Amino acid sequence: MSNQEATKNNKKSNFSVFDFLYKYGTILTIILLIIFFTFTSSTFLTQSNIINILRSISIVTIIAIGITISLSVGGFDLSAGSVASISVAVVISMFVWYQQNTVVAILAALAIALVCGAINAFMIVKIKVQDMLMTLATMFVFQGIALTYTKGAVISQNMIMANGETAPGQISESFGQIGKVPWIIIIMLVVVLVVHVFLTYTKHGRYMYIIGGNMEAARLSGINVNKYRILAYLLSAAFAAIGGIVLGSRVMTAEVNAGAPYLMDAVAAAYIGFSVGGSGKANAIGTLVGAVLIGILQNGLVMLSVPYYAMDIVKGTVLAFALALTYYKKR
Repeated sequence: MSNQEATKNNKKSNFSVFDFLYKYGTILTIILLIIFFTFTSSTFLTQSNIINILRSISIVTIIAIGITISLSVGGFDLSAGSVASISVAVVISMFVWYQQNTVVAILAALAIALVCGAINAFMIVKIKVQDMLMTLATMFVFQGIALTYTKGAVISQNMIMANGETAPGQISESFGQIGKVPWIIIIMLVVVLVVHVFLTYTKHGRYMYIIGGNMEAARLSGINVNKYRILAYLLSAAFAAIGGIVLGSRVMTAEVNAGAPYLMDAVAAAYIGFSVGGSGKANAIGTLVGAVLIGILQNGLVMLSVPYYAMDIVKGTVLAFALALTYYKKR
């Protein structure tokens, strides 16, 4: 009998250790990485480098927040990077090709993104295509639309148009300020705070979590499941657009498929956020912490002169570990 009690106590002890790592492992990892990179590089923990890390994760975090909202209803949006690409192309082209002002350019990018979100929502909610498969398909469709719209070229000031003339428009100075410090960091923090309040403290956010937990139970309890799922994909597209707009302001050009490289980091940040604080669900604060972890890793590895082509190995490993923690906890 005493041996059985000892075994039970050992199991409880092991579970408590795992539970602690599940809840605080991400924070602990960030602290350990900061200590390690501080000792290996004298410039890591300087004010300028901290600002650089925050600036580098801003666009990833904003796009990841949209993915977080789709995850909250039990969905998933793989098309976010492509929507960001379209948004960059549209917002920059409004200035360079059509000589529009900042408000019109931003509204045009948001409108196109919402159309993309509506297409996802219709196919997933009404036609009932599985979300990951549908957004995988639209990821390629939207990527193709972005390439077709730009004709596979970079959109920039004073570019040579197809007719041989120079593009007539200029990007406004006010738009250029959006992608600079401190505004790019402020926008990121405001987005995180607003979505955190929305998901945590409003009935609509709580309904989304209920839907994500058990869709059929939510439907039986009287929640309009379809309405909130549609809203989630519209918001996901909107935040992808905001990320794209900020990216366009930061680089002042529309590169080919500019938003695509941000998808993997955004997905990793959103999934890492599941375990932050032991929440076990998609949440805005956790997503920010996940983005900080990725940003610190990238920044520190660059300082250690790790080749850029090895970065995806590290990011993929971190994502795999986060998924392992999340799904093991759900067992």
